[in-house]
Amino acid sequence: MAVSDSKTAVGSRALESLALRFVLLTLVCFSMMLADHRDNHLSRVRQALSIIVYPIQLAVDFPFSAYAWLRDSTEDRTNLAAENRRLDQALTEAEFRLQQFEALSVENARLRELLDATSSLDDRRLVAEVLSVDLDPYRQRFVLNRGVDDGVFVGQAILDRHGVVGQVVSVAQWTSEAVLITDADHALPVVVNRNGLRTIAVGTGDQGRLRLPYLTNTADVEVGDLLVSSGLGEVFPSGYPVARVLELQSRPGQAFADVIAEPVSALDRDQEVMLLFSDIEAHVNAVDIAELR
Repeated sequence: MAVSDSKTAVGSRALESLALRFVLLTLVCFSMMLADHRDNHLSRVRQALSIIVYPIQLAVDFPFSAYAWLRDSTEDRTNLAAENRRLDQALTEAEFRLQQFEALSVENARLRELLDATSSLDDRRLVAEVLSVDLDPYRQRFVLNRGVDDGVFVGQAILDRHGVVGQVVSVAQWTSEAVLITDADHALPVVVNRNGLRTIAVGTGDQGRLRLPYLTNTADVEVGDLLVSSGLGEVFPSGYPVARVLELQSRPGQAFADVIAEPVSALDRDQEVMLLFSDIEAHVNAVDIAELR
């Protein structure tokens, strides 16, 4: 019985101690609140505590801020990529339309004869990707990802943002094969933009060289002259840049000079090209290009 009374007494003293502590802490809290409210004495204490608590706040907020940053970065990257594709396409379209401007600014009298051909600026165009390139050094050919389903036809002119690239030589359902203007079996009617002199540009098998084998020693040709498509043969519309004269050497005792031109197109770097549709399409199928194969 004595032990029970002792435990009761100890429990009673513990409760009284807890109650006393609670009352004291309550009084201290109210005193501190009153002092802070009147004279703002605890502002420094709060500042010190905020320095200690700040890393904890950062750690708690990190997952949410990291997720928001990652989301915004992904959205910005996607938007920038889409904008870059749009601008690149617009640049390609603009450069494609500008190709004939140099030819159109030389002689107004001669341009009047070419007005029908210059309407090709408004012809329908189709972008095609280069799927593969023939690794044979003597064959300048590549495969495109456009075919019969896209309206591609044999003999169709191919250009890039700089000038003439080549033409289609065979068409499958979803792909087509094209030959570059530098292929050793390809020949392209051209005209010297400066004076209207007509000739033929023949491929050499070298992507950086075209040969003009039918110019006489006295022909009015200069290094740097721009060669544009003449429109003869009803394959390439007239006025599109083809090459610039790179080397010119007269050969006394022979009928023709040795003239080398450099293509203006990026034949070894093109990843996308333009397939050109025009009024000549109706006549192309009548053109025999068997010798190009």
